[in-house]
Amino acid sequence: MSSLIEQAAQRLEQLRQAGVDVPVVASPSVPAATLPGLPAAPAVAQPEPEAEPAPQSRQVEIDLDALQAQGFATPHGPRTPTADQFRVIKRPLIVNAMGKGAAPLKHGNLIMVTSALPGEGKSFTSVNLAMSIAAELDNTVMLVDADVARPSVLRMLNLEPGPGLLDVLEAKATVPDCLLRTNIDKLTLLPSGTPHPRATELLASDAMRDLLDDMATRYPDRIIIFDSPPLLLTTESRVLATHMGQIVVVVHAGRTLQADVQHALAAIETCPVKMMVLNKARGSGGGYGKGYGYGYGYGYGYGQGASGDAAAAPADAKAGG
Repeated sequence: MSSLIEQAAQRLEQLRQAGVDVPVVASPSVPAATLPGLPAAPAVAQPEPEAEPAPQSRQVEIDLDALQAQGFATPHGPRTPTADQFRVIKRPLIVNAMGKGAAPLKHGNLIMVTSALPGEGKSFTSVNLAMSIAAELDNTVMLVDADVARPSVLRMLNLEPGPGLLDVLEAKATVPDCLLRTNIDKLTLLPSGTPHPRATELLASDAMRDLLDDMATRYPDRIIIFDSPPLLLTTESRVLATHMGQIVVVVHAGRTLQADVQHALAAIETCPVKMMVLNKARGSGGGYGKGYGYGYGYGYGYGQGASGDAAAAPADAKAGG
């Protein structure tokens, strides 16, 4: 074999010396550089594959003036009874979320807002709580629409629906694909996503557990608010509650039955911290004139409901979903 190659190489060299233009072709099994007397074929630079662009969160614009006109508090809006009341409500939640409470909490920065029944104002409370936390100097907030059967957060904010939580759990999208950055610097939104007939199973899956673990630990200054379904109508909220560090139960004053409240609290008895927020509680003037507002109380420990001295301040709160 080697003698044939040498003979071929000598013949090619003779042709070249005679002025015959002979192209150099490398054998598939023998590189051109190994043929004696032949120059190596020039190396051809291969273009580097282009890196895929990192997924970018979509930017959305919230009409803050329209929200204020509907009775919502906004981070840079005027001082209102609603804004003052949520300053009171958020403070113990932030303390617990940042590990500064009486006892350390696992996933203390995961806060679920729910109610016993629909129409008690849980979504209104979720949005206001997120807006109030977004005004903090040392914290950021993500608001997750986890009411996967009847999502209402984006509707309240007058934003178009899109992929979200359920799509992430199905591995059809990533969180950055679905996350909405807003014109409020410290507030991001995660929609509920594409409706799914097995939403309960998705929320109970290992994918959900891993997602929540990542959410809770990725950014030490971030608090995640979950607007969840009512406790007595669906199983999704009970499944979600097992992952939460704190739960806020919204109760419509003068309308929700005490038995319903007790059943709702029994459904989340394993959560270490539960707060009850009384929506549309009739309050005294307190400098703003008589009206409706919020009252709240909270307690620590397994099996405890909301306890302690309830504080109340007037606010013109509207009951939402």
